[in-house]
Order: sequence, then structure tokens, then C-alpha cells
Amino acid sequence: MNERVAIEVKDGIAEVRMSRPEKLNAVDQAMFRALIQAGRAVAMDGSVRVVVLSGEGRAFCAGLDMASFQSMAKGGANAGGQRSSQSRGLLEAHEDSPANFAQQAAWVWQEVPQPVIAAVHGVAYGAGIQIALGADIRFVAPDARLSIREVHWGLIPDVAATQTARRVLRLDVAKELTFTGRVVSGEEAVGLGLATHTSDHPREAAFELAREIAARNPHAVRAGKTLWNEATLGSVEAGLALEASLQRTLIGSPNQVEAIRANLEKRPPAFGDPE
Repeated sequence: MNERVAIEVKDGIAEVRMSRPEKLNAVDQAMFRALIQAGRAVAMDGSVRVVVLSGEGRAFCAGLDMASFQSMAKGGANAGGQRSSQSRGLLEAHEDSPANFAQQAAWVWQEVPQPVIAAVHGVAYGAGIQIALGADIRFVAPDARLSIREVHWGLIPDVAATQTARRVLRLDVAKELTFTGRVVSGEEAVGLGLATHTSDHPREAAFELAREIAARNPHAVRAGKTLWNEATLGSVEAGLALEASLQRTLIGSPNQVEAIRANLEKRPPAFGDPE
């Protein structure tokens, strides 16, 4: 357990919980780092079939830590035109990823091979909603409050929103929410595409879906995530080729054969873990 993020794995489901409830799970450099580490840890765990991403306490994530904004206000640009070291650190490239340090905290959930389900309650502002957008599916409480909040601070969304929101939001909606920073409810968020489902108990709903997914062939589920992530951004030709290529890796594989046998024998399947 990291001081900022807790990970619990049970029955093939990893719950990754932002664990800074006294600050509404606001994101500082330690939280960014912990989220990246958590994503990479579950990605390497073959026993994990699904990830549930949540926040402890009264909120999913209130966005960037207030101390970061106070640092920006006090420091501004120095004589050399450079921002504070804290601000620069968030914008620096992160190892071998195309995403920088801050972006990776959200983008890592797209790089994770397993499906990721976010359970959102309370507030999800700024970096918070962008971290949730990194998940594949989002359950939100009807009274949750979500906002692409950066314009409130004179900024633009920069925690991988251009690559995550583009997959779920119409361009005009993304622009409106970016221009205004307005707060939307969980119910409105579903209509706009920011969320997948509403639930009075989003964490429980996320786990219910996670259990259903965890019972499926993990190789097929992982291939399905790869298929939709890559095909939606490529050409028709590339999408069709990807379908065929991924299907060839599944047909006749041990877990695919087990899926057929279990269905024919009317019993629960016993799938092996991906390596």
C-alpha cells in the first residue's frame, strides 16, 4: 500500500483506491507518481482480470492539489521564462511513454491491458475527471459533480484529455466543457458521454460488472480492449486487419477452447491467467 494509493486484489479484481480522503484525494506529485506505479503494477499481474479505480472518503478526486496552484500564483514565470520546479516536473516526459508525468497518471489506465472501471462519487474536477476518463467504463453517482475545471484556473486540460475525451465526447461538447469549466451532475454526465452509467452505489456497481468480466476468457477481454482502443483511431483497412490478427491469436488457444467446452458442458469455465 502506497501512502497515496491502495491496491487490493481479490478474485481476479484489483481495486486501486486513491487514498488521500482528508484532501478529497486531490492530486499532488506523490499522487501522480502513485497512480502511475499502481497502473504498472496491476498491468504486470497476470492474476488481475479487471481493475476498479475509486477514491476513499467523500470524493473520487478534487483535482490538482491547492498547493500546486498556490505555487503557480506565487512563483509565476521567473526571469528566464521558466515555471516553478513543481509545475515543470508535471510537464516533463515520463520514461518511455508518449505521455508526460501528469498525463501518465490518466493514460496509464489505457495502457493497462485489463479493463479498467472507474467508480466516481462526490467530486471529480480537473485532473480528477481526466483520471476517470482514462478508465474504459465509468459508473457515477447521480449527484456526483464533474468538471473539466482547468479554465477556472486560467489553464487548459492537460492530463491526457485530448486522447481520452476524444473517444467518448463529441467535439462541441468537449469544447463547451473546456471553455466554461461548468460543473455537471452524474446524470448529465451520462448524457454527455463523460460517464457510462449512473448508480446510487457506483463502487458496488463497478464491482458487479467487474465480476462479470472477470468470468470471461481474459485473453479475449484483453484483445477486445486492444481492438477498440486501436481500431477507433485508425483507418478502415487497419481496423479490419487488427480484427483478423487478434482473432488468430485467440482461435484454438487454451482459454478459447476452455470457453467452448464450458459452454457445451454447462459448467463455469476455468481460465488460465495471461502470462
